[in-house]
Amino acid sequence: MIETKHPPGIEEAVLDEHGQFNVADAEVDLKPYRFEDWLAMGIFWVLGTTVFYQFFTRYLLNDSAAWTEEIARYLLICVVFIGAVGAVRKNNHIQVDFFYHILPAKLVRGMSTMIDLLRISFFAYACWMTWNLIQRIGFQPMSVVDLPMGIVYSVVLLGFVMMTGRAVQVAITHWRQGYSVLERPDTN
Repeated sequence: MIETKHPPGIEEAVLDEHGQFNVADAEVDLKPYRFEDWLAMGIFWVLGTTVFYQFFTRYLLNDSAAWTEEIARYLLICVVFIGAVGAVRKNNHIQVDFFYHILPAKLVRGMSTMIDLLRISFFAYACWMTWNLIQRIGFQPMSVVDLPMGIVYSVVLLGFVMMTGRAVQVAITHWRQGYSVLERPDTN
């Protein structure tokens, strides 16, 4: 009898005692997902449906629906700003950590707190700016679809408001635990 060698762990996970392929799906854990994740996914599916409808009407019916390109563009904007909330919550935005490796711990702690406060300030300022933009051109109609541009800007405002809230939550977490992911990258 020829013995087959498998990489370590394969026999237990995939092959049963008779050498037959046997795999079971892991349980799906939906606990890590929050409201903004589900909202972004919903908008993404509407975007996907819109793009599919555009493809269908353009290439199969040879009569493209004019509104689909504009709506797809605005839906993509909405996905980005709502999806960015999840990145703020998970503290996954791009960060430069060079100085955190070479400076003293007390200075690094102060820098981390400053970064958290700057992030909150930036998102709060973006909320204010977006609100002002909505007040000025919110009722201006879209190019092709007869809907106000304020709808798109309102979703952007919602994204910034939610990012501000999540940034406050991240800052509180950093303050309570005494460090941020910039100070200890292995904890993320």
